[in-house]
Amino acid sequence: MIHSAFIGFGKSATRYHLPYVLARKNKFHVKRIYDRQRNPQREQEAVYRDIQFTSQIEDILNDAEISLVTVCTHPDSHFHYAKLCLEHGKNVLVEKPFTTTHEEAEILFALAREKGLLVTPFQNRRFDSCFLTMKQAIESGKLGDIVEVESHFDYFRPEADVQPGGHFDGAFYGLGVHTLDQILSLFGRPQQVFYHLRHLRQPSNPDDTFEAQLIYGDMKAIIKTSHLVKTPYPKFLVHGTRGSFVRYQIDQQETCLKNGVMPDNAHFAEDEELALLDYVDDQGVNHIEHLPSVKGDYGRVYDAIYDTLTTGAPNYVSEEQALTNLEILDGAFRQPSPSILVLA
Repeated sequence: MIHSAFIGFGKSATRYHLPYVLARKNKFHVKRIYDRQRNPQREQEAVYRDIQFTSQIEDILNDAEISLVTVCTHPDSHFHYAKLCLEHGKNVLVEKPFTTTHEEAEILFALAREKGLLVTPFQNRRFDSCFLTMKQAIESGKLGDIVEVESHFDYFRPEADVQPGGHFDGAFYGLGVHTLDQILSLFGRPQQVFYHLRHLRQPSNPDDTFEAQLIYGDMKAIIKTSHLVKTPYPKFLVHGTRGSFVRYQIDQQETCLKNGVMPDNAHFAEDEELALLDYVDDQGVNHIEHLPSVKGDYGRVYDAIYDTLTTGAPNYVSEEQALTNLEILDGAFRQPSPSILVLA
């Protein structure tokens, strides 16, 4: 049993973490939650009644029983809290973005190695049904050599309030962190990255529209986000030397969680879309398959961390993947857009 704690009790913790970790009572016990501005009414909800809430961070840092802390605060405080927890001997899971700069991430990984601890980003969208279905299609080999992958994370929200902030409050850090990670998990570190970031709705706001192209020799992966897409693109579009894959619908876990449908519901995140796999086999015969969705489950992040902490299994996000992600994100704001980053 891993005794854990949370720093932060906002939407991230209550929507994307606690519904999954509280369902894993055979693996995790959530002992404490640090909330700088306490919400007694929320704390009294039945699901949280066995958790000790505190506005004193020392209650977590000095609790010898707690071995894992999840940081769910604003991005500009991730580095501070993660470093503090590592210094007090805690393993740490950090919400996205992991840190606001590549250099901060390097410091955290070095400190974790020094102390024999785990520090890792929260990359729940490795366990989206849409991504897992695409991954299955690629790994089947039926598409041949992959030449292009296009990934979209779009909305239609033409109106935007003025919300000035740092670049880590924009779409590239907020959503690109996920779509980048998905590509890195499949193909590794690219040779080059082309960026084009824009802020189309409110010029004073951080970026709300971006395109990044990751170059892997003859293969290219494109990740795009816009808040001005009325007619949706496919979520994933893959082309290979033998065929193509198309999937439209995004994973439904987030929609269910927003509507109060929890992972223990029998109909949670039901996904009936059949993705299209159109390819030519070794004999030149054309095939059209309709692939059922692979079930998504963000709780698999916690399953992976449990395995790492209890059996020594490799972390589900490698240090190289996490650092490459931050290098690409951070690099976009160190030069004018559009621009090209060459990775060593």
